[in-house]
Amino acid sequence: MASPHHLVREEWLALTQEEVLAPEQAIFDAHHHLWHRSEGRYQAKEFMDDVNSGHDVRASLFIQCKTGYHDEGPTELRPVGEVETIIDWCKETPNHPVGLVGFADLQLGEKIEPVLDILEEKTQGKLCGIRNTTAFHPETAIRSNPNPPPDGLLRSKEFIEGAKVIAKKGLVLDVWAYQTQLDEVQALAKAVPDLIIVVDHCGGPLGVGSYNHQDPNTFKTWQKKLAEVAAYPNTRIKIGGFGLSVFGWRYAMEAKPPHSSVLAADWSPWIETCINLFETRRAMFESNFPVDKGQFSYCTVWNAFKRVVAQYRSGECDDLFWRSAAKTYGINNKIFTLNNRSIMS
Repeated sequence: MASPHHLVREEWLALTQEEVLAPEQAIFDAHHHLWHRSEGRYQAKEFMDDVNSGHDVRASLFIQCKTGYHDEGPTELRPVGEVETIIDWCKETPNHPVGLVGFADLQLGEKIEPVLDILEEKTQGKLCGIRNTTAFHPETAIRSNPNPPPDGLLRSKEFIEGAKVIAKKGLVLDVWAYQTQLDEVQALAKAVPDLIIVVDHCGGPLGVGSYNHQDPNTFKTWQKKLAEVAAYPNTRIKIGGFGLSVFGWRYAMEAKPPHSSVLAADWSPWIETCINLFETRRAMFESNFPVDKGQFSYCTVWNAFKRVVAQYRSGECDDLFWRSAAKTYGINNKIFTLNNRSIMS
């Protein structure tokens, strides 16, 4: 299957320029990828070009995306090649990423533990968590992965047993699931209460196929299901992913990229819902680059987030922009408080 992501066009992105808002705000980009694919190259240099576009992005978290897998060896160990590749690509930028969320197949159940041991060794202490490919929907129009997974992974006995091992190892589980799978996420949070589950991309609100993001019923259904997930104290939420094709926004079809004021107005209902449900101490912003880069620039997306929370207290903003992510993934707070406001965790 061809990539479901919008093509990144640097010349198009350059058509909209804006000043950085609140440049003093420290940022931990809690979700980005690195790759070299047919759809384009986005390695350390390309990411740092975006990071250096004006915002005070102190550190970032790499999230698995099937980069650099080994071609040989036991199937369960081939994803180790990804973390080895990222460590090699980023050896000159130690805080980008400051941590990694890798892949280990939770369908291994209890047998996942030796794989996690190897991942921890190869990441030189940077392994923070694990993510599997779990976003599934029966409609062919709803695809966010070139190779979508089968149905039922989040519900399987083996996955839950693997999740228990993730918890025992003190790692975080990132979960990318559509709004139609939030019941499964809730069940997982209940089954493994010691596991910190980070729900990616606002819990997958849909806007394609038979779903319309402007339909109040679609919004209310997503909101209700996300509230049920948020009721579990071991859950967290990543706010972002609005450039994903499955969300339904079509900024890439416009003559010019959107200004952050447009994005803030468009996204506010979803962002404010996530913050209201999880509160700032369990919510964090993410760029989801380069996936979202096909629809808006790095400078623009962080400006949009800053506009939505412009009236929040400074401590609440720090929660959203760095502190919640740092606590969740066990990252040293000193990276973010250096030369910034003195804030106690």
